[in-house]
Amino acid sequence: MALPPVLPGSTQQAESPIDRALSLALAGERDAALRWAAALVRHDPTMPSALCLCGRLLGELNRHETAREACSTAVVRAIDLENLPLAVAAARESERFGGDPGPGLDLIAASFCKDSPRLGEGAPPPPPLPTAEAFQPLPAVLTGALLLNKATEIIHDATRRLAAQADHPGIAPQPVFSAVGRDALRALCAAFTPVWVAAGTTVIEQGAARSEAYFVARGELEARRRRGSEEIVLARLTNGAMFGEMALLSRAPRTGSVVATRPSIVLEVKRDAIDDIAQREPEVSAELADYCRDRMVENLVRMSDVLRVVPEADRPVLVKRFRTRTFEKNERLLVQDERPPGLFLIASGEVAVVRRDAADGPRGEPLVLSTLGPGDVAGEIAMVLRRAANADVIAVHPTVALYLPSTEFMGLVEDHPAVLAQLYKLAVQRDDETTSIMAEEVSVAEDFVLI
Repeated sequence: MALPPVLPGSTQQAESPIDRALSLALAGERDAALRWAAALVRHDPTMPSALCLCGRLLGELNRHETAREACSTAVVRAIDLENLPLAVAAARESERFGGDPGPGLDLIAASFCKDSPRLGEGAPPPPPLPTAEAFQPLPAVLTGALLLNKATEIIHDATRRLAAQADHPGIAPQPVFSAVGRDALRALCAAFTPVWVAAGTTVIEQGAARSEAYFVARGELEARRRRGSEEIVLARLTNGAMFGEMALLSRAPRTGSVVATRPSIVLEVKRDAIDDIAQREPEVSAELADYCRDRMVENLVRMSDVLRVVPEADRPVLVKRFRTRTFEKNERLLVQDERPPGLFLIASGEVAVVRRDAADGPRGEPLVLSTLGPGDVAGEIAMVLRRAANADVIAVHPTVALYLPSTEFMGLVEDHPAVLAQLYKLAVQRDDETTSIMAEEVSVAEDFVLI
């Protein structure tokens, strides 16, 4: 799983009023949630998350017409705030209550696509909300029809304010979305499914084999990775962030978990849907592939000791030397006793370093020396020490790696001698470990079966 380079640390620690409203809604407390959400719309009629939540709640309370109105207004306001995922979530929420999401998705695609006349510098961010403790929801005495009528009145007022607005702000170009044409973006938006999650919900589980990617429409999530008994926080993901996108490149198990730290709305898109769109709209495939590769590299830079020794300004040029390769389960990256095709940086998945006893021939019992995961290097011993591979390197799961052909290896280390020093250090360390294991014969591959 590749992740964006977001600085650790939440942008806002205290619970906000929209956090409170969403928490209540996801707990099934619809009246209480509506009192908070409607008060937020009254406080700021341009707030798309509150409008969308009001639409969801009013629809679930059988005010379908007003629900559709709230969601339609939320679509426009989310576009104004450059939040495409939230705009899509609002359009799809309207669909739950008899609305046609088509016009909303059309407007989103026209607003964000590469030929949109609205693309420009973008609007300033909205002012921060007060804390939940400092905000006053609608009075608790409003219940039943009285509450629904008051919320409807507030939604009507928000819609009138929108209708009276003559101009709308420019939109800053968005990664991926603003790089494709209108029809391609419309097809992509139609493939998204909104998912509403409570704080504490695990959206992605490390080790799971799934095929979905996600965009954050509203909220905050935390990316985590377990290594042994230790769990580290990699990043916090907020509005507009994409996560889980390695699933669009490979069927490798998830390399980390993503957990909602606030009530959140995310858009889910499945790999099959992306593949289908790519057949009809090739530019979507090309843009997503480039974007996912860039994100994969950003992730590798944070995990790889080899890439970290290169000055930050030199990394983009360095990485362009590598090619992306995918390997199915049990496919070999390196073959024992053969010269390696090149150097591999593991981006996702897992590989096993397996040695066969030469005396027993190709069918000798395999001995697992180690396993390698994201950020690890394969082939450095053979490349740096200039000899045949001393073991097979075999994909345990579907795996994605950055690959540098052996013909380009010397050019890379001449331009970046620090890489050679790091690889040499790693090669000698791994070679010593292999020699020690072989001498002691303490590792047996009982559970590693090649099929």
